[in-house]
Amino acid sequence: MKIIAGNWKMNGSRAALETMINSLRDVNTPNTVILCVPYTMLRTGANGVQTGAQDVSPHVAGAYTGDISAQMLADAGAKYVIVGHSERRAYHNETNAVVRSKAQAAINAGLVPIICVGETMDEKQAGKAMAVIESGVRESVPSDENGKIIIAYEPRWAIGAGLTPTSSEIAQAHALIARTLKSMGRGGTPILYGASVKAGNAAAIMSIPNVDGVLVGGASLKPDDFIPIITSVK
Repeated sequence: MKIIAGNWKMNGSRAALETMINSLRDVNTPNTVILCVPYTMLRTGANGVQTGAQDVSPHVAGAYTGDISAQMLADAGAKYVIVGHSERRAYHNETNAVVRSKAQAAINAGLVPIICVGETMDEKQAGKAMAVIESGVRESVPSDENGKIIIAYEPRWAIGAGLTPTSSEIAQAHALIARTLKSMGRGGTPILYGASVKAGNAAAIMSIPNVDGVLVGGASLKPDDFIPIITSVK
């Protein structure tokens, strides 16, 4: 069984979500399917699909205009939340420390954080990729070993660029993440791959050791693109 998570980013509508869920009604799969949608589309799961959010405040409540707490997400029907996505790190200057606090807030509210880590092109070219990935895991994952988490490896240089690392590069990164998590007392934590995932490469990516699923961007917006990814592996 794999985890297939879609990240709709700032796209879609409630009608589009309803169309997707209805399209998934007859899809027979043992895989866990998650749709991380904008706040306005959050709802309880249907037809085996769980919804999640794309960000969360580290605060429980208070004078934080525009923020959404983990408790609010849970109340709206979310079961998961993405934290530390590369776009949040790039556009909102989120550090590992910020991501860690958000992940802890999610755990405290009973949500499962999907914690994203990965290297930029500059870091890759400087030979720092493995160090950045390891520090991303160690510094972004809360010390609370009881709360369930998911890690998503995002090679930041590949997202939105139509680029995909080689199988060897993905295997190396996921093996490092698995070893790091084990050393932190979190062995067995699911590790997703996310960057330029599509129907044509999903099965091959998920056949790589330590790849427990995928975090899908644009290809998760339309049933004709997303369903073949879900059904590409058993």
